[in-house]
Amino acid sequence: MLEQGYPVDRIDTGTAHSARVYDYILGGKDHYAVDREAGDVMCEEWPALPVHMRANRKFMHRAARYLAREEGIGQFLDIGTGLPTSPNLHEVVQQVRPDARAVYVDNDPIVLTHARALLTGSAEGRTAYVDADMRDPEAIIGSGQFQELLDLRQPVGLMIIGILHFILPPDDHSLVRRLLEPLPAGSFLAMTIGTADFAPREVNRVADEYARRGMPMKLRTKAEAEALFEGLDLVGPGLTQVHHWRPDADQERVDDRDIAMYGAVARKNA
Repeated sequence: MLEQGYPVDRIDTGTAHSARVYDYILGGKDHYAVDREAGDVMCEEWPALPVHMRANRKFMHRAARYLAREEGIGQFLDIGTGLPTSPNLHEVVQQVRPDARAVYVDNDPIVLTHARALLTGSAEGRTAYVDADMRDPEAIIGSGQFQELLDLRQPVGLMIIGILHFILPPDDHSLVRRLLEPLPAGSFLAMTIGTADFAPREVNRVADEYARRGMPMKLRTKAEAEALFEGLDLVGPGLTQVHHWRPDADQERVDDRDIAMYGAVARKNA
């Protein structure tokens, strides 16, 4: 039996999913009762969670715009897309480069169903969607969408936003490196990394709640986050809390204690 083109056993409506919890907390519509219940509990543990999630999303917008406008990047690989919340990656970069292309990757069937329906690019640009998990980089790199849409003679912007805290050591470094490996020199990595450095008690309670619901996470110190960019050249201002990375002039003012995510953009030179 199929639902929206996917086997029913792939759509688990009885267990909270990180992408749907994120969608609920950000005010979206694509979630189930179990995701709402999880999100409510997490926000009770840390009322700043919606502020934190909005700041993470806005970092993605600024990093993508920077790569398209300042670095001339015209093709992007977005790992862990999540549910479409406009403006999406391709919408941001196609405002700068109408011919920009984006390959979206996620492994939740509901995310992919909505992505195929809603993530349509400009007339000049193209988008594609890969049903795969970051933990299986070979499936991503070997997919027809990756091979057909990304020209590996030209630099690529690799976006790993709001997902790495769900990748536990020792796999984190090797998976990031494997995704970077086929990308040519001059490509960039934009990544956000969860941390408990600024509100340890509250953020660790949220992490415990995720773990109780089958979504264990690793919160990293600044030194651990910086190590994930080893061998790459960080773009100024380097690794910062996401709301401090090249903020917009009209950006919402937030307390550092309300943000539990580091972010950086770095260049691959070889």
